[in-house]
Amino acid sequence: MTNPDLRRNPHLYEVNACIFINRMSRKYRQTLTLMTVPDEEWQMVIRQGFDLVWLMGVWQRSSDSRQEALRHPELRLEFDRALPGWTDEDVSGSPYAIHAYELNPLLGQKTELAQLKSKLNRLGLRLILDFVPNHLACDHPWVSSHPGRFIQGKGTDLQIHPDWFFSHDGSTYLAHGKDPNFPPWTDTVQVNFYSPDLRQALIDELKRIKDIADGVRCDMAMLALNDVFGRVWGKFTDYPRPETEFWTEAIGQVKQERPDFIFLAEAYWDLERQLQQLGFDFTYDKTLYDRLRYANNGDVRNHLMADKPYQRHSVHFIENHDEQRAVTAFGRERSLAAAVAVSTVPGLRLFHAGQLEGNHTRLPVQLIRGPEEAIDIDVWRFYERLLAACNSPVFHDGEWGLLDFNRDGQDSVNHLNVLAWYWQYKEQVKIVVVNYSETACQGWLKLPLGSESTRTVSLPEELVGGTQAYNVKRTESHGLYLELKPWESRILDMSPVTPVV
Repeated sequence: MTNPDLRRNPHLYEVNACIFINRMSRKYRQTLTLMTVPDEEWQMVIRQGFDLVWLMGVWQRSSDSRQEALRHPELRLEFDRALPGWTDEDVSGSPYAIHAYELNPLLGQKTELAQLKSKLNRLGLRLILDFVPNHLACDHPWVSSHPGRFIQGKGTDLQIHPDWFFSHDGSTYLAHGKDPNFPPWTDTVQVNFYSPDLRQALIDELKRIKDIADGVRCDMAMLALNDVFGRVWGKFTDYPRPETEFWTEAIGQVKQERPDFIFLAEAYWDLERQLQQLGFDFTYDKTLYDRLRYANNGDVRNHLMADKPYQRHSVHFIENHDEQRAVTAFGRERSLAAAVAVSTVPGLRLFHAGQLEGNHTRLPVQLIRGPEEAIDIDVWRFYERLLAACNSPVFHDGEWGLLDFNRDGQDSVNHLNVLAWYWQYKEQVKIVVVNYSETACQGWLKLPLGSESTRTVSLPEELVGGTQAYNVKRTESHGLYLELKPWESRILDMSPVTPVV
């Protein structure tokens, strides 16, 4: 599935495009576009070890969606919280109520995306853009020109679900976009995935995007599955259920023309594996996020025991534009421990602009300006060391496996709070150990190091720098002895050693 030239376990950097341009223009004291952002800004992203940049929200937004956002009382409260003193000029339509798959004029001329892709590729980055399959803006041109591409309401439908529908002309009623579990998104119109014409129209949009980007992050990708769509909208459509899945057709047609194009799915509800089987290169791993945030370490470890192909095609994160900022959601120290975990397991590793700086404020996606937040220097330096360590080939080309951490003979069960695994590539071996708890832990990391019964080794520590001496016992229940502070993580370079088995 994945492009063979893309580094295994790649790193992706999500950037809110409008916020980014606003900040760059202030930084350089001139009005910039995506193409006129100085190369040094992209080179910094490359130096941090990123392979892909996802420019979130580049497409033309809806004027109707903007007006709805300005009227919405709950959104106005969110704007007050995130950006005190905001004005109407700071608000745009939702980037997920797309009016046209053309570049937002706030970001430059429509030809600049192709130019930007060429520039980023030349520098060593690949460009990921949004694709929103399930819905479009209520004022999208297709609403007037091709209403049959959308779910239409009929007499009793409007009586039973009056909040699900709207009319743009006073006679035709179209459905708002929604998923099975929440009220509709009232600034959007629901596409009809059973319509062959709609399917091909969306695929044609994807084919255009493939020429100006290297991949797409597909919003709520599971809503396009026949079963999911049928549960919500099957009774509202006159089209028969298709024999094939939309994604089989879409991914197949696009990759026939461009095999290296990347499909990344926002996905939930345990449908991730199905989407991978339909051709997605990567799917969100929200389960790991939830377990790191809410569950115990046994649940985290059990989740990481999934088969390796599934892991390699999963997207791991502790922050993105849909979630609270990591330092807010997890707490500062716990967020750093969680960052080590998601950065050192197989799969695509997603980092969000502001995460590396320790930002606290989550921005509503309708805002195109953000507050100025001071950089948390300690968080920034931690991520510098973490990203530098994870840029090593062993974390991309190596083989990964879990390790056991055993108690040190005391009655304590604190050793159960420790997550540990290894990476091995040729003669290089890295060990990752995370005390994912607020209690100090000590115990023996089980791994064979050689034939000696007892010895002391000096190992480089990549998160703190320098080396430290460790006691080693080669017995059935022992290994490398570690004492870990609450939320402490270590990445140890054990090269060269006897291969880990």
